[in-house]
Amino acid sequence: MVESNIVPRLQDTGAYALELSDIARHFGALVALSGINMRIAAGERRAVLGSNGAGKTTLFNAITGDFLPTRGSIRFFGEDITDMPPHERIRRGLRRTYQISQLFGGLTVLENIFLSCRGVSRKRFALTRPGERDVNMAQAISILHAVHLEPYGDTLVRELSHGQQRQLEIAMALAGAPRFILFDEPAAGLSPTERRDLIAILNALPKHIGYIIIEHDLDVALRVSEYVSMMHNGRLFKEGTPREIENDPEVQEIYLGGKHG
Repeated sequence: MVESNIVPRLQDTGAYALELSDIARHFGALVALSGINMRIAAGERRAVLGSNGAGKTTLFNAITGDFLPTRGSIRFFGEDITDMPPHERIRRGLRRTYQISQLFGGLTVLENIFLSCRGVSRKRFALTRPGERDVNMAQAISILHAVHLEPYGDTLVRELSHGQQRQLEIAMALAGAPRFILFDEPAAGLSPTERRDLIAILNALPKHIGYIIIEHDLDVALRVSEYVSMMHNGRLFKEGTPREIENDPEVQEIYLGGKHG
């Protein structure tokens, strides 16, 4: 049995993007999350790691409102969002990607990004086509460049490679004015070249946008995060900097099967 070995992380500022207090989530007799306490500063990049079944995706679902926590509270930039529906959290600047792609395959890359931008804007119910000075289209074009998909703006999404579709999911999460993003295994199924591109995209995001990344690829997770939270059986059991986590003997034994080269 793994015992909790968490030393609370001291922050220099009271400006937290996320504050999770005693979060639990039960599915009948199954305890998926138990006693999760986490504070993430505005602009911070955090990795949440753990083996399958550790509770990582359930944690994301609680934060986004897909599954409300059984117990505990969640604050987003100081506001209690524990019982808010997902769309209200999105309006406040919380974004998320999913393990399984949720894209419009019959539309182009640029059209997907544009719809995401319009969907979080005040004109989201407008039926008019975008004009030359449309603010949402201008933002969509800017995002297209930010995620390295500018050569594929007019390409149908179903014709993209798996890696390009993952890049598009990041693009759609950047729509509007995100304040914090949850990335759910963005490197899954990517080639080594695509992983390097993903790392470059995440590291180049504006500094005011914080995020949590769930990732099985340790090389990706440790290169795009400032701090790491390890989960095991629905609990946090260890936290530290990427270097501390990478060199921790218990982490190596449980998650890496020995020394990580």
